[in-house]
Amino acid sequence: MFVESPFGLAVMAGLLGLCIGSFLNVVIHRLPKMMEREWLTQCAELRGEKAEEENEPLSLAKPRSRCPNCGHHISAWENIPILSYLFILRGKCSGCGKPISARYPLVEAATALLSAYTAWHFGPTVQAAGALLLVWALIALAMIDLDTQLLPDSITLPWLWLGLGFNLATTYVDLPSAVVGAMAGYLALWSVFWLFKLVTGKEGMGYGDFKLLAALGAWLGWQMLPSIILLSSLVGASVGISLIVFGRHGRNIPIPFGPYLAAAGGIALFWGNSLTERYLGLLY
Repeated sequence: MFVESPFGLAVMAGLLGLCIGSFLNVVIHRLPKMMEREWLTQCAELRGEKAEEENEPLSLAKPRSRCPNCGHHISAWENIPILSYLFILRGKCSGCGKPISARYPLVEAATALLSAYTAWHFGPTVQAAGALLLVWALIALAMIDLDTQLLPDSITLPWLWLGLGFNLATTYVDLPSAVVGAMAGYLALWSVFWLFKLVTGKEGMGYGDFKLLAALGAWLGWQMLPSIILLSSLVGASVGISLIVFGRHGRNIPIPFGPYLAAAGGIALFWGNSLTERYLGLLY
């Protein structure tokens, strides 16, 4: 059968990834707004005030997707991943004609390609199913952090437990390695955070970064943490220095670390073992 071949499985995963990518765009856009509403409600309650009632409820399911400029509701035909943007809408809202960010189809395309590669890399296994869930979460977290410098607990914490759940059956690593990975992942960046704060009096990263690394440790084990930290730090430092040198980012403006952790986690998921072997081979 078509799906039983590596190519067929990759194609099916890619098509699924297109649909998931469309949903991830909703998560990336709405989840921070939902968090903000919740924080405002909690702050009002702490002050003993009545929270302001919103005009309409906001969730990942409601209301229907619409243009933020004119409020035009996106129809089913206008919501087909990538194709609608390119051939139906041609990059513009059909209601007001305002350009639509190219990021939406790019997220869909990236999710599709990474999903296809995940299926091809792991084959028809439980590992592939878990890896897809991890990859989708990493995409959402990276984009949310880029936009808001937030890494929502509603994603990092469930995925931490999910990683431990998969490793009950030694899907990626044995359970002790996963548990130690979660603990060491959190404590590693927590220690860096407090050391930096004691030395400089400033906070160098957010608590969400601790939780994301803990989740990656729960999925991939403590053995992958040095590679993830090294890769994310090197890429983050290179990008940050480049942005400052070329004048696209102020020195005092914080740079989100989550996208680099997410990228390093993805690399470790696919090629971590081979990278570790090569690294150790250079040492001995």
